[in-house]
Amino acid sequence: MTTLDGFSHVGLDGDVLRIAIATAANGTALDFDCVDEGTAALRALAAGEIAAGAVLLVGDGANFCAGGNVRDFAGAPDRAAFLLDIANRLHDFVRLLAATTVPVVAAVQGWAAGAGMSLACAADIAIGGESTKLRAAYPGVGLTPDGGMSFTLPRIVGARKAAELILSDTIIDADEAVRLGILSRLVADDAVKDEALKVAAGFAAGPTSSYAGIKALLARSGGSTLSDQLDAEAASISAAAAGPTGREGVDAFVEKRRPDFAASR
Repeated sequence: MTTLDGFSHVGLDGDVLRIAIATAANGTALDFDCVDEGTAALRALAAGEIAAGAVLLVGDGANFCAGGNVRDFAGAPDRAAFLLDIANRLHDFVRLLAATTVPVVAAVQGWAAGAGMSLACAADIAIGGESTKLRAAYPGVGLTPDGGMSFTLPRIVGARKAAELILSDTIIDADEAVRLGILSRLVADDAVKDEALKVAAGFAAGPTSSYAGIKALLARSGGSTLSDQLDAEAASISAAAAGPTGREGVDAFVEKRRPDFAASR
């Protein structure tokens, strides 16, 4: 990975923007130096100051992210103000993840608890290991979700199942997480990061404008009628067909060759 100037926890693996969300310090609790750097990097990506075709979320330690640092919560002189501040900082990051036009891949090794589970749910693709476990974790410390879990999880597993998982603070093992759709698929524990990078690199080499259009359609679908969504699909596929990526993809298919999407950007 090539570390970017001014960043300690963000870098480029080829055309993949790699963002660490937790470190081995404090038991891989969510690290807000990482979160703030991730927010800055995603803003730079949106502004064209960083060039990347995919985003990869990782935990630099045994876990993807074991949740918030509860000892920091306990030590804050004003717990309400402290939690409001860090929730808002995390939510700036989540909003930018949701808004990015490139695919977001999460390498979910070990535990993804609390905000770690929220960030796994915020990714487009989440690769887990055989020993991966997820847990909402908020009721256990008398708190409520942050990081978008109350929005994303019901859309992944359904409203009633999301309520059960969060309210009962269920530990979700890797196989169940795949069955529910929280994790996309599993690999060996020691292969999670490599496989997630491989997936992200594949997206980065692919039809980036097509991915942007797909993500835009998916993002609007929850609030659309079928008729409105059909109109949006018609406009999107027409625009894609007129663009260089769509022309290259169609021409390559007809000519029975592999498309060169990088050249079409």
